Amino acid sequence: MSQTAIDPARVVSLHPYFRVQPGRLDDFRALIDRFIARTASEPACLYYDFSLCGDIVHCREAYVGAAGALAHVANVGDLLDEALTLSELIRIEIHGAAGELDQLREPLGQIDPQWFVFEKGLVKA
Repeated sequence: MSQTAIDPARVVSLHPYFRVQPGRLDDFRALIDRFIARTASEPACLYYDFSLCGDIVHCREAYVGAAGALAHVANVGDLLDEALTLSELIRIEIHGAAGELDQLREPLGQIDPQWFVFEKGLVKA
């Protein structure tokens, strides 16, 4: 099976970090399963996974374009609200090409992300 390479300049990745409240990690882990199940149906999602370091949960996620990222945020908005009852968003990075980031600055600016502008890269197919 061959895969069509996605131009890395079209990829937008989100990197939120949550500090889970003491005693709530199992609740957050259950929520991770719900996030994954909901995200599985998103056609613009390239990858979506979680990793943990003590009480810090990191979500590593990427989408085709700003539109894909915004569709995801709309799709999981209620789950994100629930996550924030169990944790604090301590940091979020948004990575992508300048033109893609410009489309996200207004709708996602209220979460005060760090904006990382794509410089260059390669795709191995």
